[in-house]
This record gives sequence, structure tokens and C-alpha cells, in this order.
Amino acid sequence: MAQHVAQPTASTPALPAKLPLGVIAPWAFFFGILMLVLLYFVGAEQGATSVVSGEDVHEWVHDARHLLGFPCH
Repeated sequence: MAQHVAQPTASTPALPAKLPLGVIAPWAFFFGILMLVLLYFVGAEQGATSVVSGEDVHEWVHDARHLLGFPCH
């Protein structure tokens, strides 16, 4: 019974394609703004800085507030 052993081949490794900054920048900006909006709603949407009246937003993000260490009551 013959056993076959794989022999390494002399080939150049494949390199990932480089993305230009112009392609990444709009997405980075979009997700940065999205994260700031989410941080506002989780951390500051109550009291004097409230954009939405009532307690609805507070109740939706209540557990996230505690998880991230924001005081709410």
C-alpha cells in the first residue's frame, strides 16, 4: 500500500486586496454617526436633554443603560 505525502509548492501567497480610503470613509462616517445616536439614546435620553417626550425610550433601553453603567434611577 502506497502512502501519498503532499509536497509543498513554490507559489506566492495570495494577498488581500487593498481598499482605498475613499471607499471606507463614507461607511466609517455613517457607522460613527449611528453609534453616537445610539449612545445618546442609551445614555442621555431622559430629563432635560430629552428629545422624545414620555418614558418610552427610557423603558426600551433600560437594561442597556445598566449594562453600560449609566445611572437611570
